Amino acid sequence: MSNYIDTHHHIYPPYYVKTEEARLKITTHALFPKVLAWTPQQAVDAMDRNGIATSILSVSSPGVWFGNDAAARTLSRECNEFAANMMRDFPGRFGSFAMLPLPDVEGSLREIDYAFDVLKADGIALMSNANDMWPGDPQFAPVFDELNRRKAVVYFHPTAASFLEGVIPGVPSPTIEFPFDTTRAIVSLLFSGTLIRCPDIKFIFSHGGGALPMLAGRIVGLVENRKDLAEKLPDGVMPLFRKLYLDVVGVYSRSCFESVRDVVGTSQLLFGSDFPFWAPETAVKGISELKLEGADAAAVVRGNALKLFPRLQG
Repeated sequence: MSNYIDTHHHIYPPYYVKTEEARLKITTHALFPKVLAWTPQQAVDAMDRNGIATSILSVSSPGVWFGNDAAARTLSRECNEFAANMMRDFPGRFGSFAMLPLPDVEGSLREIDYAFDVLKADGIALMSNANDMWPGDPQFAPVFDELNRRKAVVYFHPTAASFLEGVIPGVPSPTIEFPFDTTRAIVSLLFSGTLIRCPDIKFIFSHGGGALPMLAGRIVGLVENRKDLAEKLPDGVMPLFRKLYLDVVGVYSRSCFESVRDVVGTSQLLFGSDFPFWAPETAVKGISELKLEGADAAAVVRGNALKLFPRLQG
């Protein structure tokens, strides 16, 4: 029986692959053949084999902005239209996190309107940084204020800052830099005040929040020992962290899972596959081997996502 809801599932529209093939070869390294092999039907077949009822589509790193606002607006629109067409072609099987061309604020505001009002997207997908600027940057405030007004779901996928690409020779950025950039994005939103100013955004972060479970205590300690930060965060850090949703892609050992659950609680954990880079079998097997109690397992694989996307109840 199809039951799982996959909130971390990537697409590679033909226009995106064609226009950014050289860049994708560099950023996906040895995994690039999986990018070339991707098709909507391949995605559906993989879901069917693993009991995944619905996947929420998004574009992975490196995203859509590469120095040219006009090109990024076009690429965002093409990807978002493609995802909307998949939703139409495979009823009930897909949702969509629409891409925005950040750091282009004006273009992003336009795409928010189009994504929600025309394409009926389920949420927005952002990279953990945009041109080496993290999401709490003041210039991005209008984007988050609009997303808060719309009570949007906002999903973050990690990417690497340009100055950290290849910082350790021979180690691809996804291995080390992605988890830390996810953490930078969360800390940026925290200390900029965005998490307090935008309480109606439902934030999702990938891979168990990156390094957040290990660093949460240090962040709490920093705030407790800095009067200026304590005044900005009058209720402390942990209540804000506990509102975040974290997908559990790659969080399959008991020690890792429990450290993530300790930060946000079971109610905030989401299933994800990271398809096509990982086979859904890996995620399904990983969750199964955690041997969660029945109610907890049901919440992680489906129930928590239904709170975010009630239209999937059917």
